Amino acid sequence: MFVPIATLIAADSLPAGELNAAADRLHAAGLAIGESRWIEPGRVGELHFTGDRAAADAALADYRAAADVLVLDDAARGVRLLVSDMDSTMIANECIDELADYAGVKPQVAEITERAMQGELDFEAALRERVALLKGLSEHVIGDCLGHRIQPMPGARTLVRTLRSRGVDCVLVSGGFHSFADVIGAELGFNAVFANRLVIEHGHMTGALEGGIVDAARKAAILMEQAVGQGLEVAQVIALGDGANDIPMLKAAGTGVAYHAKPAAVAAADAHIAHGDWTALLHALGIARGDWSE
Repeated sequence: MFVPIATLIAADSLPAGELNAAADRLHAAGLAIGESRWIEPGRVGELHFTGDRAAADAALADYRAAADVLVLDDAARGVRLLVSDMDSTMIANECIDELADYAGVKPQVAEITERAMQGELDFEAALRERVALLKGLSEHVIGDCLGHRIQPMPGARTLVRTLRSRGVDCVLVSGGFHSFADVIGAELGFNAVFANRLVIEHGHMTGALEGGIVDAARKAAILMEQAVGQGLEVAQVIALGDGANDIPMLKAAGTGVAYHAKPAAVAAADAHIAHGDWTALLHALGIARGDWSE
């Protein structure tokens, strides 16, 4: 039987008595309180309890104005597979929007990207429409973009490298492009990468893609293929994402975590990081700061 744990990570700080106050809220919601402790006094605390996670989420909702509140089953602490989206999840950019800037069509492309991530457009059709606008762009801009524009999300490298050091397989699944994902995946520490491929001829983008599309369904399928291939239970799998294209894999995983995400992704996930960086998840997994790998 899984034991739920609520982890509070303050955006700034929490008063000394706030952890006891949070425990009181859980108790008032009919939940049986177990251990409660500060992991980092005034900033990170956790409460073990018995009962419904949704009830705990509701009881602690007011804290979300000043803290990330991650209510997860303790099974998540036995994670063996992490599957993550890339754009706006592991990196702070949308790579296709950055390429569009080089092509002089960023406003058009960014608008389509936003609507696709909100779930308003069919992902594959929206992707092909945006890629068509890149026709004629030199492949050399990819290297320039990687070197001067693409930035990892704060805490992303620490999260991935810490989990890898503990034997967790980390897989990057992107609706973007291998030209970016292969480099970013290697930099952050992922041991496998799945993404789409731009067609490049004579040093220029043709405005087309080759091979199958990594869309929402394919992301979820990759997660399940990886889990089954390793003989894992779903409870041992964590998925990370921010947009509508990530919803099926967030739901397929034992634990789905949304990151500074679109409303639809937040609603689909088990937890949402809205204030802090990716190290918030390390706290929620019970990994002490002294055990993090930079």
